[in-house]
Amino acid sequence: MARQGLNRGQVIKQAAMMLDANVAVSSLTLTELAAELGIRTPSLYNHVQSLDDLHAGLALYGLTLLTGFIQEAITGKSGRAALEAAAHAYRRFARQHPGLYPLTLRAPDAGEVELERQAALLVQIFLLILASCGVQDEDGVHALRGLRALLHGFCSLEAAQGYKMPIDTNLSFDRALGAYLDGLLSG
Repeated sequence: MARQGLNRGQVIKQAAMMLDANVAVSSLTLTELAAELGIRTPSLYNHVQSLDDLHAGLALYGLTLLTGFIQEAITGKSGRAALEAAAHAYRRFARQHPGLYPLTLRAPDAGEVELERQAALLVQIFLLILASCGVQDEDGVHALRGLRALLHGFCSLEAAQGYKMPIDTNLSFDRALGAYLDGLLSG
């Protein structure tokens, strides 16, 4: 029951679509994925070695997509405008890919060279944006950690439907981001 032309990338994309359609990563099985692909589970091992390998592939795919969202958003921008655009792109990615997003958070394991490279690229993009605001070196790392905490916290609460009050969450996001950037860039 092998499907001709199936490759690892297609397997990862199908798994990502399943995750984004509300299949929690903890409940995604190779058997379900194989069924979605129209193949038997043993055939899936031609493309992924294990569930952990699938998760690593999904993390890389997610980070690559997230990086693309951010690069597109910041094109032609620098300074605060680039930080705001990157933050909004991050949130847009988390909203459009609610199942894939959590996998972008994990630190690469030893030997996950591609994942490590992609994570480093994303960090470098943010550090360059921060440097364009005059926030560099160790201060840039601290600022990035704070920004990441703000973005992840907001996106995670939003995904968990933690904002039930009838007040515009877009305005809340803009105000939280604005307050953080005002404080960061005032010194």
